[in-house]
Amino acid sequence: MERVLTKGNLTPSQDTANPKLHRSVKVRNSQWPLHLSLWVYVIVILFPLLWLLLSSFKTNREITVNTWAFPSKFNFDNYKAAWQSAHIGEYAFNSLYVTVAACLLTILLSAATAFALSRMKYKVLSKRIYGLILMGLLVPPGALFIPLYRLVNDLHLYDTHQALILVYCTYALPITIFILHAFMQSVPSELEEAGIMDGLSAAGLFVRVIIPVSMPALVTVFILAFIGNWNEYILSQLLVTTESLRTLPTGMATFNDGYRTNFASLSAAVIISIIPVLLVYMFLQRQIIDGMTAGSVKG
Repeated sequence: MERVLTKGNLTPSQDTANPKLHRSVKVRNSQWPLHLSLWVYVIVILFPLLWLLLSSFKTNREITVNTWAFPSKFNFDNYKAAWQSAHIGEYAFNSLYVTVAACLLTILLSAATAFALSRMKYKVLSKRIYGLILMGLLVPPGALFIPLYRLVNDLHLYDTHQALILVYCTYALPITIFILHAFMQSVPSELEEAGIMDGLSAAGLFVRVIIPVSMPALVTVFILAFIGNWNEYILSQLLVTTESLRTLPTGMATFNDGYRTNFASLSAAVIISIIPVLLVYMFLQRQIIDGMTAGSVKG
């Protein structure tokens, strides 16, 4: 009777006669460097967040003396001071209002533009307009600060939330139109033809056919715009000066009193500021991936 091997419970003849088994074992053995590098990458990315979280429970003395040590006790005084004394709650509300309003306006304008350029064929005109829009991706944002400042001031929108909403929307339009245009081109024309047979107009096709089908891409551009607008600092510092109108990134500058920085309360404020972005991304990460890849392959 032939001796049975313990590994895989296979005989020598069976083991050598199964090349697929050998191939799968070799693949698994060759993937451990990749897995190890990914784990190292994850640790490098998460370590600053962990350090920031621990620092939010320390005092300024503990952060200075024992930078890498655990806090002596976990207390929420820094969060209370950041929320009440430093008006982080007010700044967070301003950021939420400006960010959501700018994202909704961006989606409305970019979706309508992408629909007109991808589904309503104007041949040469559509290509030229689309090319001009994509040229907006080549313009460095810093090159427009002075013209934007003068334009906003001439429109009497300086030091208002409306200025930030319009500017954020303008900056986000090229990339959002690019993503939505690629997605809408992959939508089967049979859906559009069925809508026309049912008597839908161009506006009806856009609202009742294209928008529901393009929801993954719309969610993607909303999240990308939300993250960019929520973390934006330079434009909000340039266009808004009133303390009560400041957004969260610019409001954090109040932790510096000219002599020293309250790092403990600042750490707590940063943790508060990243919670909305983390929640949005955690719950909608699948839509981000679907929306970024759906328009890459035509079905």
